[in-house]
Amino acid sequence: MKAAVFHHPGKIQVDTVDDPKIEDMSDVILKVSSTAICGSDLHILHGSVPQAKDMIMGHEFMGTVMETGRGVSNLKVGDRVVVPFPVACGHCFFCTHGSSTNCEHSNPEMYGPDGDLLKEKGGGLFGYTDLYGGYSGGQADYVRVPYADFGPRRVPDTLTDEQALFLTDIFPTGWSAIDWAQMKGGEVVAIFGSGPVGLMAQKAAWLQGASRVIAIDPLNYRLERARLVNNVETVNPHETDPVEYIRSITEGRGADVCVDAVGYEPERDVMDKLKAVVNFEKGSMKVLEMCFRAVRRAGTVTVVGVYASPYDNFPVHRMFDKGITIRQGQAPVHKYIDHLIELVVTGKVKLDDIISHTLPLSQAAHAYEIFNKKEDDCVKVILKPGA
Repeated sequence: MKAAVFHHPGKIQVDTVDDPKIEDMSDVILKVSSTAICGSDLHILHGSVPQAKDMIMGHEFMGTVMETGRGVSNLKVGDRVVVPFPVACGHCFFCTHGSSTNCEHSNPEMYGPDGDLLKEKGGGLFGYTDLYGGYSGGQADYVRVPYADFGPRRVPDTLTDEQALFLTDIFPTGWSAIDWAQMKGGEVVAIFGSGPVGLMAQKAAWLQGASRVIAIDPLNYRLERARLVNNVETVNPHETDPVEYIRSITEGRGADVCVDAVGYEPERDVMDKLKAVVNFEKGSMKVLEMCFRAVRRAGTVTVVGVYASPYDNFPVHRMFDKGITIRQGQAPVHKYIDHLIELVVTGKVKLDDIISHTLPLSQAAHAYEIFNKKEDDCVKVILKPGA
């Protein structure tokens, strides 16, 4: 089969690889119909999330069941399904407490309670390095899906792939960013980053009762997309200080909720990069610091952008003085996905309006390049195996 394979930092190409096989009675094999490139895939491309050997990429995918293990009872050959990006068993302590990204069984080699940089990680993730289970991803013609009775969800015939695909990751991740804030209605929500996850968080903020939604991003084409598809206010930090703007529209208080949908690879200047080198840090926490400044006292900051190292001068003083509530982590997709499918089916949310490029899987290397370099106004790329 054909698959987008990571070889080393800076090199992802489409190769011919072996077809996946049933390895456990709980597995199914999917023929992938649509898959996508995620911003967190770029962390692997850049080498900041390390991977020593070749690996099939991709944790956003859907397709048709072609084969089932003898222990699978909820799915049959021919079912069209969308697959949550965390690999989760469904019956351990964390899975039964709504925290599937911390599954105790899906990452046996690297799992542990400590959450260190290179050991004792969380549960397995599709296509996301040996640190998270070493599972082959879905940027391929076919993919093996473990624990198939717990993860995959059937897709209604009324939905196209484009309408359903983002239920794998970015919509549940955006939803988590807002749901964790436990909004009551009427809140001002500031979302830092208008990439795919930021765009989905904007949709979720409106759905969960925000009175105003402000999108902050340094790229005007992404802000234009945010205004077009989500009807939000926008701020380019090169043109307007976002903290001062947010305070100016909230009687000096700050936003009720701030979302960091960027993580540790924001736009950086020379001094930001030098600081990272001196302190042995990966990237920068400048967006998180901005969230702490922009949020009101006793407000909430949620973090769905990835962070991969410790940071000196972490502003715990500001968090304490302002009494900020913080929630962060990988999205527990299994907890939310059934509700979110219903929102899509009933037309309460539209997900496919963020797609900027649809390309055959054979052009995956080019797709990664334009997404990584933010060329051709690239917001979100869908890859079509077999096209």
